[in-house]
Amino acid sequence: MNKLLCALPAGGRALSQAKGRVQWCIPANQNVSHQGATRASNRTYFTATRWGEAQQGGQSGGMAIAGHRTFSSASGGQAGKGAQHPNIGTFSSDMQFVGKFKEPFVTYRVLDDFGNIVPGATDPDVDREKAVSMFRMMVRLNVMDSILYEAQRQGRLSFYMTNYGEEAIHMGSAAALTQDDVIFGQYREAGVLLWRGFTIQEVCDQCVANEHSSDKGRMMPVHYGSARLNFQTISSPLGTQLPQAAGAAYSLKMQGKDACVVCYFGDGAASEGDFHGGLNFAATLECPVVFFCRNNGYAISTPISEQYKGDGIAVRGVSYNIETVRCDGNDVWAVYNVMKHARHIAVTKKVPVLVEAMTYRGGHHSTSDDATRYRGREEVSVWANTNNPIARIKMFLERKGWVEEGTEEKLREEAKKEVLEALVAAEAKKKLGLADLFTDVYDSLPPHLREQEEEMRRHLSEFGDDEYPVLKEMR
Repeated sequence: MNKLLCALPAGGRALSQAKGRVQWCIPANQNVSHQGATRASNRTYFTATRWGEAQQGGQSGGMAIAGHRTFSSASGGQAGKGAQHPNIGTFSSDMQFVGKFKEPFVTYRVLDDFGNIVPGATDPDVDREKAVSMFRMMVRLNVMDSILYEAQRQGRLSFYMTNYGEEAIHMGSAAALTQDDVIFGQYREAGVLLWRGFTIQEVCDQCVANEHSSDKGRMMPVHYGSARLNFQTISSPLGTQLPQAAGAAYSLKMQGKDACVVCYFGDGAASEGDFHGGLNFAATLECPVVFFCRNNGYAISTPISEQYKGDGIAVRGVSYNIETVRCDGNDVWAVYNVMKHARHIAVTKKVPVLVEAMTYRGGHHSTSDDATRYRGREEVSVWANTNNPIARIKMFLERKGWVEEGTEEKLREEAKKEVLEALVAAEAKKKLGLADLFTDVYDSLPPHLREQEEEMRRHLSEFGDDEYPVLKEMR
């Protein structure tokens, strides 16, 4: 008789079975009930003699976190006690080629498309003030994107990237963190910064690249950073933040900090080698980091159907033995609950967690992209009108009586005024001086940089006024 010996956190349901191997998902609010079950260290162990006995509950409203190993006892017998590879649990005379899970990874959600709590889910533990603040910030981000995108089209900015359709990911995840947590962003997490205290004026100063810019005008627009808000400066190379986040998390662990690192990235970045290196480092060194994937369907112009053949990004976390969860990225409460739980795991257990939030990029990849060349306008319209994250939280709040009809319109007018004033103020400020091109790398300027500065100034003395009008804007 074949028996399955499974280890899983309290509560769970089997996702798939293949020759005595089971993938388990763990609803956060559910317990295992089995006559052979025993509990130890927050795990429930039991032996199932039939597949039917292994299917323990599990509803769509439960949060699924996978990542714990599953062992099987097959007819081939247990491995011997001699020299043996540590990853061999049992031997079997049955040859198995495993290509994929038999069922898709479970996607956790709290709200349906109309802002109703789905059956089996619970109302999030968030008070009225915080919930309305999250809604206000989502609207604010959306308005800011609209104005700064048009400003780039008018030639007032050199570049911009919008966050349309992903507002719930920003506010839902950021609201579940503390200011001590360290953030590594990619380039579509402006809302996370706004929630942590970055002002609209700071956003505009950075995009215009004036003397008050957080990066002193040395980076492209939307490459934000803030030491006071524990937000590492964004860099253009894709995926570099993943191994960096693992290292920063290891440092927090060594210092005994009650905090974690959160690393945001897109589905496209998960195709980079740094993704695998970062997750493997974090798993083997047991680093308190939450890897947060925004799976928005496109890596610039490449749809996910051409990026990978597997079941999204979540299954890759399980392969690294990382606790993993997938959620509805357009459901602000699902994102909030998942991040809150993921942070708790990372901080208390000092281990990595992978979150995959399923969403949709509602705008062009950037102002350098024309998304109509690779997807239809109807596709974008369907998402905007039927699965809009701002509309979903708005309907939820209106149903609870926490906001009135017309609140969104008032918030949009307030945000529009704030952003336009900040943009005008940013444009009126001076650029940094030429000397700042060479500072902040060495403690004292080395000879080769002094030579470059002298050469630059000779060149500008000859051609500056006519060929470089930007010099008039410098302090």
